[in-house]
Amino acid sequence: MPRLPSAERRDLLASAALRVIGAQGLGQATTRAIVAEAGMSLASFHYAFRSRDELLLEVMQRVVDAEMTAAFRVVRPGNDIRMSIAAGLTAFLDYVVNDPGQERALQELVHHAMVTPGLESLARSQYSSYRRAVTTVLVEASRAAGVSWSRPVAEVARFVVTFTDGLTLAWLADRDTAAARRMIDLAVDSIAALAISPAAAEPPHASSTSTPGGASA
Repeated sequence: MPRLPSAERRDLLASAALRVIGAQGLGQATTRAIVAEAGMSLASFHYAFRSRDELLLEVMQRVVDAEMTAAFRVVRPGNDIRMSIAAGLTAFLDYVVNDPGQERALQELVHHAMVTPGLESLARSQYSSYRRAVTTVLVEASRAAGVSWSRPVAEVARFVVTFTDGLTLAWLADRDTAAARRMIDLAVDSIAALAISPAAAEPPHASSTSTPGGASA
């Protein structure tokens, strides 16, 4: 194939790895299988990545970025916070439903990293990326709605990531999209309850006191 820029080669290999893992499982996603899916030579792989583990990290990051882009895209200035959260979580679920093979691949990669000595950092890196991305979405959504968070935004982000992780696994297991949407409604209520308006955040004004002569002080 024609000589490709390194970034384009990495992109093609990561996309090929996702397809192989999603269709055949991680066990079948050898370097040779991935380069064959990408239509490249084995030498091309080593020009793009130092190792298969580096490729797996790239694959994880691509999925996280795509999921969070889908959620971030629906945040609109002026939307109340509940509307923004509902739109973001619904966009996330739609992304999962539209490409279940990619989500299966991501879940398999995470579990592989957790049980493989030396690869634990891949799983930690993936969840750190999730939380950073969700934090960005939450900050933008609160700014658009003119509210603030009653808990540290990093805690709210961890809560959202925990929910979306469970939502994804449950949907992959039963493919019950209607039930998943009902769970989003419940989660939206819980998350939106953590948002407070500026008026609610202000301390109450000190009440005026009366002087002995009846005048207000």
